[in-house]
Amino acid sequence: MERPLVTLLPRLLLAAAALLPAVALAGAAPQGLGDPDPGLSLHELLVFLHLALFVLWLGPDFGVFLWSGKVADPALSVAQRLAAARIMGRIDLIPRVAMSLMLTVGGLLSEYAGIEHPAWQLAGIVLLGPVWLALVVATFLRQGSDTGAALARLDVWFRWVLMVGIVASVTWSTVTGRLDDAPWVGWKLLVFAALLLIGALLRVRIRPFVDGVRVLATSGPTPAVDQAMRASLAETKVYVLAMWAGLLLAALLGVVQPGSPATPAPAVPAAGGVAP
Repeated sequence: MERPLVTLLPRLLLAAAALLPAVALAGAAPQGLGDPDPGLSLHELLVFLHLALFVLWLGPDFGVFLWSGKVADPALSVAQRLAAARIMGRIDLIPRVAMSLMLTVGGLLSEYAGIEHPAWQLAGIVLLGPVWLALVVATFLRQGSDTGAALARLDVWFRWVLMVGIVASVTWSTVTGRLDDAPWVGWKLLVFAALLLIGALLRVRIRPFVDGVRVLATSGPTPAVDQAMRASLAETKVYVLAMWAGLLLAALLGVVQPGSPATPAPAVPAAGGVAP
């Protein structure tokens, strides 16, 4: 029997992310030997992936926000609200996947900003994405079970460890001068850590909403449950807006790259069209 795409999507995403280490290792090999046009370079591929992950994080996250309002709308039937909750949960997988891969792609890109990583650190950067993605997808596939609950708790702790690790790494790199030529990389990492913190706070505020969905599915709506769900969503709005603002700030830092050495201006052709 053919499986619906929505059940295959997590496995496809996991398989695609598993190719990241191979892509990174391939990029370490000489490219285009004797060929003036080697095609898509590793740098170009990483830039594309970085932009794609930004789009897949911000766009679907907006969709999750819109569908959450339908879940909490008492004017809709219980079936409609539960259907909206299922759609919301499936869409929410996409920004979670994008987040899990962002540090790996960004870390590899930082090599092109002049930040060299020792072999052990580069290996950790390359493996981080697939490992975190596996945790995200496994949590999604096992949701509603004891295993899923345990994986969700592990994901929370994993994110707290990342937050502390990012702040410690940026602090050490700043003190030792590794970020002197690209301080914006450190600022982007701190923004990412802030996004993880915002996400953790949002999870706490959204808990009454999640509990309300469970009540809807078991015993049906009540005025008290509906009010708790709407109040929960209202409290999360500031965190959602802060998340979007942080994503836009990170994108702006990547484009402007403040603090980087000025790029020399291209030579201006002399009279007659011949460069000096």
